[in-house]
Amino acid sequence: MSTLKKHIIKRFKILSLLTISMTLSMGLLVIRMKLTQSFFLIFLVWNLFLAAISYAISTFIISKPKISKPSLILSGSIWLLFLPNAPYIITDLLHLKISSNKLLWFDVLLITSFAYNGLMLFFLTLMDMQKLLLAHIKKSIVSYGFPLIFLLTGFGVYLGRFLRYNSWEILNKPIQLLNDSLNILLTPNLHREAWLFTFAFAAFLGIGFSLFSTFQKTDER
Repeated sequence: MSTLKKHIIKRFKILSLLTISMTLSMGLLVIRMKLTQSFFLIFLVWNLFLAAISYAISTFIISKPKISKPSLILSGSIWLLFLPNAPYIITDLLHLKISSNKLLWFDVLLITSFAYNGLMLFFLTLMDMQKLLLAHIKKSIVSYGFPLIFLLTGFGVYLGRFLRYNSWEILNKPIQLLNDSLNILLTPNLHREAWLFTFAFAAFLGIGFSLFSTFQKTDER
């Protein structure tokens, strides 16, 4: 636990900025609830909590001085299961279609602020996992295999947004989830929207992560 505490202290600056950014999002949500007397977008708080789980997992793993490959595979699988929750908040912008015209600009700002936090958590946790994988696997394998994470994330977001699955349903609805996933994978001509969304979203996340990583490396010089 002492190593985790040291690691959190080491990340004090980024955690502080994340806290400030999330506080702003919460504040905007409170203002909206006051103005509209509605709890409609309160689900954004839950979505942001889910978005933080993967970052919490990767922070815990990377703080360990040593980790065995079986432990890394197990914790990495759980990490990957929750990972789509981070960029998923971007799709909450779809709720703008039922927003009142009077507060449309405010709702755009509100949802975008939550989505921004989700993206930051996504990029930060990916950087953690990239470091962990490079410490245990050949660089060439990580370089060529890493894009698969973006595809799996894009597919996971599709399952969550359009088929209404969540991370927990791999436990309570595994057969149904597997059947729906295989149906999309094996009959791509019947599920063009799913494939278009998966590849487009994966490209968006991949390019975003490349930019984020480049900026991060530039700051470290």
